[in-house]
Amino acid sequence: MTAGYHGNTYSVSVADVTRADRALVRAALDAVLRGWHVFPCAVGGKRPALRGNWQELATTSPDQVRDWWARAPYNIGIACGPSGLVVMDLDLPRDDAGGDDPDDDGALFPLSGADRLSRLAREHGERYPGGTYVVDTPSGGCHLYFSVTDERARNSAGSLGPHIDVRAGGGYVVGAGSRIGRQAYSARTGSLGPAPLPSWLGRLVAEAPVVLPVPAPRLPLADGAQGRAYAMAALRAETSRVAAAVPGTRNDTLNRAAFSLGQLVTAGLLPPVPVITGLISAAMYAGLPEEEAVRTVRSGMTGGARKPRSW
Repeated sequence: MTAGYHGNTYSVSVADVTRADRALVRAALDAVLRGWHVFPCAVGGKRPALRGNWQELATTSPDQVRDWWARAPYNIGIACGPSGLVVMDLDLPRDDAGGDDPDDDGALFPLSGADRLSRLAREHGERYPGGTYVVDTPSGGCHLYFSVTDERARNSAGSLGPHIDVRAGGGYVVGAGSRIGRQAYSARTGSLGPAPLPSWLGRLVAEAPVVLPVPAPRLPLADGAQGRAYAMAALRAETSRVAAAVPGTRNDTLNRAAFSLGQLVTAGLLPPVPVITGLISAAMYAGLPEEEAVRTVRSGMTGGARKPRSW
């Protein structure tokens, strides 16, 4: 039996199945059984392993999952928006953080994301929201999963406090069973499902600014439907171009794409969050570090926002 790639689906040979990591297949299928939309991330990494928009390709199909994970021991990406999830990504402070954080109130050691979330809970007269599905991460932090029924939640990085990131609509997390080196993402709470997002925390998440804010639309559109169709095609083309960029061209390609798409965002043809997350994901697929990708996207989109595209 032979193997080939057709569209977004792999056909798999008997020999390919031997390369599958059974534990990763089971973990991906477990996520699907929970109703979560999954897609492959790089083997031993965090970036999406698919050429194309991971948000469009994420699936709840067990057959598609088996096809993908039969090809390689991919890590597991979970698309938060379509899965009805908000995930609090709580990190440990970096070694170089020292004691220079003004929010640490003179503490001997800098506060972790979990410490800060606990402080936020106390400030609002609430308990730490730990009674939910929790995944411990290889870095020593953890992901707290919560279920939501609306789309008000936004991605944010540090808006609720240092070392607290929010993954929501337009964002993804690396799921339990995935590995970075010898360290695994491990579900702490077994079969416990995500608890509903506490209302106090939901308000904070909804009020958090978007990761990379852009100015409001300033130009009227002559043909909104035609403009939006063009913009969606441009988003697909630009993210594919960034994902295919080779070393020596990646930053310039990403900056040009961010500038161009930033023009379309400011003209009201594209929403900002899918553009931001799509560009960052594509850049990470091409091999750029996340922090570098974020800086370049911010710079490019800010430049594009000053010259919105007209129709």
